[in-house]
Amino acid sequence: MTKDEMITQLQQEVKGLTAYLGSEDYTNACDDAAKETGWSFPVSNSTAIYWQKQRSLRHLLSYLLYESAHRFKYKMINLQHRFEHYKTLIEMMDKKWEAAKDELIVELAGVSGYQFFGTKVDAGFAYEEQTGRDITFDTEQIVIHHPNENS
Repeated sequence: MTKDEMITQLQQEVKGLTAYLGSEDYTNACDDAAKETGWSFPVSNSTAIYWQKQRSLRHLLSYLLYESAHRFKYKMINLQHRFEHYKTLIEMMDKKWEAAKDELIVELAGVSGYQFFGTKVDAGFAYEEQTGRDITFDTEQIVIHHPNENS
């Protein structure tokens, strides 16, 4: 999913709130979500798309929260309900994100399974089959420090 596709989907999801948000707010929300999650656009993994969208939506709500903060009170009338609702939504979304980071550690890490285990440690000593000569420290026996899918 490209950034433009994400922005279009976000605009469809927030519906009536688009009147309070500018086009740069959607771009900034997507950029903030990308910085937070560590994924860049385009995003192809369905888990990454879901969480990129959720975090973008969270940032949009925080923009609305900031905008509503200056209208917190008007004379003697309290308008805190809108403010509290945005704050509650943001807190709830943050809790879900923290729980997902713990639960979906493999999907959200952005690495393949073979990259989880750092250095490859070979069996130890190596000997030539016919002569029995020690070839442990020959250049062909160097330990691979950067794992790949085939090793």
